[in-house]
Amino acid sequence: MAGGVLFEFVQMGQVMRVAAIDEVTGTEVFVITPVSATRLQMERVALAKLKRKLGEPEEPPPAPPSGRYA
Repeated sequence: MAGGVLFEFVQMGQVMRVAAIDEVTGTEVFVITPVSATRLQMERVALAKLKRKLGEPEEPPPAPPSGRYA
């Protein structure tokens, strides 16, 4: 994203309504998350939805650690 993203949080009972707004285009998306989620988790979900709506490729998940576990 060329510009920034604004986030808005509104608690509605046991859920949080999170809006992500692209500053350049004004495009806005909403997600509903449990209030028990961390702020970072809420922002990541909303940002991923905004990127999908704007047609940007998503970042791949991090590779699992290599090696063996005992």
